[in-house]
Amino acid sequence: MSTSQISPFLQVDGVQKSYDQRTILSDINVNVRQGEFVAIVGRSGCGKSTLLRLIAGLEAPSSGSVMLDNRKLGSTAPETRFLFQEARLLPWKSVLDNVRLGIPDKNKEDARQSLRNVGLGEREGDWPGVLSGGQKQRVALARALASHPRLLLLDEPLGALDALTRIEMQQLIERLWVEEGLTVILVTHDVSEAVALADRVLLIEDGHITMDTRITLERPRIRDSGFAHFENLILNRLLTPPQETPQQIAQKQISFSI
Repeated sequence: MSTSQISPFLQVDGVQKSYDQRTILSDINVNVRQGEFVAIVGRSGCGKSTLLRLIAGLEAPSSGSVMLDNRKLGSTAPETRFLFQEARLLPWKSVLDNVRLGIPDKNKEDARQSLRNVGLGEREGDWPGVLSGGQKQRVALARALASHPRLLLLDEPLGALDALTRIEMQQLIERLWVEEGLTVILVTHDVSEAVALADRVLLIEDGHITMDTRITLERPRIRDSGFAHFENLILNRLLTPPQETPQQIAQKQISFSI
């Protein structure tokens, strides 16, 4: 079946989000197909994490709709899991029991298998306090995947890790995405990370999607001239000041004349 014949797994249609009359997102339209890996990049405060929270059902849009598998989201969907920048492990529970929190029936064997999948099967009895930052994120990832979600939402989960651990986690996430057949949406400030992992990269500027680029590179990704092409394409757009609209120019002229 061709890609054009497959209906979107996730549909974001005309979404706007405002807080106290301040618009954060405006007229957001995104379709994501099942099994796609989509990265969202942009400057701090551009609205990318807000969009992820709307997709997760953690917040409701001011207008527009978010549909998952043709169902309108009103709250967090059971087939969706969220991974934050902080691992958010409970320090008074063992590694295994932290993973069990992600499983509705708290099944120990499912939790153990999820830990094995992230390479931490031998650490199930440890306390979170003895783990490194990368290991804590692996536990958080195991917890997120233990219930076999269909949609995994990642909000800069690797931002606090050192460079080597970050690359290792990127490779782990990519492997599990393939093995589990997941749909993944990653918010990141790292353009290189977005190009390394994603099928598509979306750029958000001032609450609008201004770029939707398909990364047509073979996997596993190699940081060659093709990789540099996509990285520079996105960075150049990101670092170029957006052109002002006629309305913004007119507003400035009014302000200067007062």
